[in-house]
Amino acid sequence: MNTSKPQAASADLPAIMTKLAAARTRLIMERPFLGSLVMHLPLKEAGDWCKTTGTDAQAFYFNPEFVANLSLAQTQFILAHEALHCAMGHTHRRNHRVKKRWDVACDHAVNLMLIEEGLKPPLHGILANQDYETLSAEEIYPLIPDDTPEESFDEHLFDDNQDQGSSSDPNEHADEQQGKGQGREGQSDPEEKDGSGSQTANKPHEMSQAEREELAEQWKNRLAAAAQAARQAGKLSQSMLRWVDGLLAPNLPWRALLARYFAINQRDDYSWRRPSRREGAAILPRLSSEGLDVIAAIDTSGSISDDELREFVSELDALKGQVRARVTLLACDFKLADNAPWEYEPWDAMTLPNDIEGGGGTDFRPVFDWVELENRSPHLLVYFTDAEGDFPKLAPSYPVIWLVKGKGDVPWGERVQLN
Repeated sequence: MNTSKPQAASADLPAIMTKLAAARTRLIMERPFLGSLVMHLPLKEAGDWCKTTGTDAQAFYFNPEFVANLSLAQTQFILAHEALHCAMGHTHRRNHRVKKRWDVACDHAVNLMLIEEGLKPPLHGILANQDYETLSAEEIYPLIPDDTPEESFDEHLFDDNQDQGSSSDPNEHADEQQGKGQGREGQSDPEEKDGSGSQTANKPHEMSQAEREELAEQWKNRLAAAAQAARQAGKLSQSMLRWVDGLLAPNLPWRALLARYFAINQRDDYSWRRPSRREGAAILPRLSSEGLDVIAAIDTSGSISDDELREFVSELDALKGQVRARVTLLACDFKLADNAPWEYEPWDAMTLPNDIEGGGGTDFRPVFDWVELENRSPHLLVYFTDAEGDFPKLAPSYPVIWLVKGKGDVPWGERVQLN
């Protein structure tokens, strides 16, 4: 039995459907990445269980009265909001976290991203604390108080409310249907086919873990396809590109990433070195491993603490011994430190020099100028910095990893976020 009630007749449903379709079309034209994601969510008029909008990662549910009061730009925002919940994996990443706090954290993460992209949010009820900018939902969650008064403005229907930390209302799902909401891959409901919205959708029932995992994989594939198409069209912003890359190839902890780089670049090659007498007189090629040449640069302009610099140097010391890397350490603010460089063989103990001075502005060019003047061609250059300064205009021929503490962006190389 359908216990969901139709919305008030004051909302002109055909006009609402037209507005939603126009907003989707505008997203496709102006922001093809977001538009492509939105198109995977069939439009469904919700019953009175939905006061605004919501998604179960299979459809976009909406309250006609709510959508009727939005501008076309705000309608684009709410469509993209629900699609990003799905694409960002919020459907399956809550785990043991308290549902209300998780929902709030997810809304902050999504809304801040859309606002940065230039979309216009509804005027009321939007969570977008600028202090959480660039943070993921997992990073925002511990910053949300247990007794937060904040509320998610939409319905997050993809979650399992039976588990720890979720709503305790025993009647919350009394009106749910036995069948799941429609809208699986390639399917749509009658109200979407003819645009009339003549059927009112029931509140979807809870999905099993297997169903959530299947949907998560589908959305990961959709995300990759949408990003590739937008990238080729030149319509994917740098901030969105960085977020997509992080989701599709999650950043390893920087220590693991450096270890991986060292291992990949440790080259095995053949040597014609004369053998020992016990091996005979013949000179035959033998497989030998060549040590790595690594240049490590640290930003001494004052944005990185001494303790953090020591931790970085200590980690490099451990890694260089494992792969027989020779490390050249450079310190730079707006110029190279007077006593630089410091050279360390694989067997040398590597510590942060005591005579490093800094505190001026930040200019990354002296490090790369030094490498060129010395005619060095390192296997890797790793730069520990906040990425706020002057960069060389052109990328060098060797790989560069920027270990970034803060929100600064880099024009080339691989950026690894540290906090």
